[in-house]
Amino acid sequence: MIKEGVFLGKRYEILGRIGSGGMADVYKGKDHKLNRYVAIKVLKSDYRSDQVFIQKFLSEAQAAAGLMHPNVVNVYDVGQDRGLYYMVMELVEGITLKDYIEKKGKLSAKETISISIQMVTGIQAAHNRHIIHRDIKPQNIIISKEGKVKVTDFGIARATTSTQTISASVMGSVHYTSPEQARGGHVDERSDIYSAGITMYEMVTGHVPFDGDSTVTVALKHLQEEMVSPAKEVPDIPYSLECIIMKCTQKNPERRYHNCEELLLDLKRSLVDPDGDFVIAAGAPGGSDRTVVMSPEELERIQNQQYPEDDDEDYEDDYDEDDDYEDDEDYDEDDEDGDEDDYEDDRRKKQDVNPDTRKIMRILMIVAAVIIAFLILFLVGNAVGIFSGSGLTATTEDQVTVPDVRGMTEDAAREELRKEGLGLKVVGEEPSNEYDEGEIKSQDPGANEKVDKHTTVEVVLSTGEEAETTRVPQVVGSEEAEAESALADANLKVAKDYDYSEDVEEGVVISCDPDEGTEVDEGTSVTIVVSLGTEPVTVPNLEGRSADEAESALQSAGLTGNAREEYSDTVEAGVVISQDVDAGSEVSPGSSVGYVVSRGPEMTVVSVPGIVGMDQNTAEKTLQQYGLTPSYTGESYSDYPAGQVYYQSVSEGTQVEEGTTVEFGVSLGPEPEPEQPAEDPGTSEEDPASQDGTIQ
Repeated sequence: MIKEGVFLGKRYEILGRIGSGGMADVYKGKDHKLNRYVAIKVLKSDYRSDQVFIQKFLSEAQAAAGLMHPNVVNVYDVGQDRGLYYMVMELVEGITLKDYIEKKGKLSAKETISISIQMVTGIQAAHNRHIIHRDIKPQNIIISKEGKVKVTDFGIARATTSTQTISASVMGSVHYTSPEQARGGHVDERSDIYSAGITMYEMVTGHVPFDGDSTVTVALKHLQEEMVSPAKEVPDIPYSLECIIMKCTQKNPERRYHNCEELLLDLKRSLVDPDGDFVIAAGAPGGSDRTVVMSPEELERIQNQQYPEDDDEDYEDDYDEDDDYEDDEDYDEDDEDGDEDDYEDDRRKKQDVNPDTRKIMRILMIVAAVIIAFLILFLVGNAVGIFSGSGLTATTEDQVTVPDVRGMTEDAAREELRKEGLGLKVVGEEPSNEYDEGEIKSQDPGANEKVDKHTTVEVVLSTGEEAETTRVPQVVGSEEAEAESALADANLKVAKDYDYSEDVEEGVVISCDPDEGTEVDEGTSVTIVVSLGTEPVTVPNLEGRSADEAESALQSAGLTGNAREEYSDTVEAGVVISQDVDAGSEVSPGSSVGYVVSRGPEMTVVSVPGIVGMDQNTAEKTLQQYGLTPSYTGESYSDYPAGQVYYQSVSEGTQVEEGTTVEFGVSLGPEPEPEQPAEDPGTSEEDPASQDGTIQ
């Protein structure tokens, strides 16, 4: 567990733990660079040395990093600091769908559909980026305090173009996993749709459809057992929602919704027409919709939890030929002709028929077919009026006039049509300036047309007024407030983001999306990026460094230093004691950071006494009395009498720190004169030659 106050990446401050998962802890944090609160997922210590888990953790970040959608928990950053692998995400204050279901027991149909629409929209955003979540479950769906539904935790997500998984054992949560995922087969968008269907089932019933004592047991139920319709537990569930859930959870992927777009369309229709019969049960090509029975080999793999590698090229092999998947198309338990003994009896009967009789039977069959064909042709021609006056045309007594239901609500129109023996089917929604939201905009057949009784009238509902178009005004280079005003005047909504810029002043718009001049509907949200000014730099830690090291660190960070000295009894001289701006703080580039350098312990200043003329002993005592350290350098000749101090290294009266060393020397007296050279014994004063240089 990381302590509060710790910084990651010199930017994200840990404020406290808010949750924990199987492989990571989640903390509330603060992004000091953008001044916003975030969620920080940190890989647990047990997995920080495991490259498989590290890769899995990083893959989640990579999978989700490109997803910027209102129904997806956005990932902002990923990094590694001091051995900690972390991911920075959008902080969503709310509750998981799992907790919400447990709190309420089960959800209403309307609430289930509303949550499902947002959930599937988030899944669709991932699929549009070619990312399969592979672990859709209520625990990974968050409902914010504002009611916004967001998909999170892409920990085992995989790109649809990927040919390998992180681990063969990764299969998502077994209660929500698709049959093909449980059996180690090919996984695509329809696997997420299956898991979404199981999640919807849990929302309306309060529990999962398959449960057991072990993961293997649950996986086998997904593979082998038919799911009980939610209508058996919730009798008042709308028919359309029941059909949607059952279509999502088909064991054969081909019978499910092929993509989220199809599913979303039916979910939205279900809100408008809860009991409508519009869900199309798609048939699997070349197969049936009964439960696929696993082969003994597959059963053994599941029981031993041995899953094959996920290979896209072997998709056709995922369904074993021993399953008789292809042969089930014409199989009917009630068809006696399928019985082997009956087949042998029929074959023997055919062999006993006379050949001439068989030839006559063939002719009769051909004649009968021709007569039936002519009859069908006659009936069709009569219906379209080719054989007018034949007496077989439909009488006007069997036809009714279609009432005008435009402007009515769906319920009112349905009642009005019922009076005439007609049905109603909603086929779409369109904007309209003439009709309010929820009212019928158009109908087919049209008003006052003659139709047969029991005809279904198809209607289109209004979604409200058609949006007027406008152009995004020029906002780049404007002040933030001016840009907001200009967008509001153009009947556009404003969304703001902030970023640093070396070229654009703080508070000025850098860019906008959609671009200036783009024609959009009124009410469209336009995102403007506002400059935060020059990106700040992080102040380094100077304490404990030498003055030279501190100055070098500041220069490397793009800052300047302002040093001053102070005495310190604890910090060695020349080492930084403190700094004016805390380490880790962010300041503008080029800012000056003051710091204090130690001068060492503070010393008392004394005045050096004069010791010249004193003897050695007196000189030493005098210096010691003044708090100085005497240092005798020896004796030497001088003009001072022998035994007296003739020299001191620090002049008398000089102010020095207490304890300073003062050197001094003692005189040997005046240096003696050199001796005269001795006379030459060969000469004398009387010698005449020594006087004038002559020889007598």
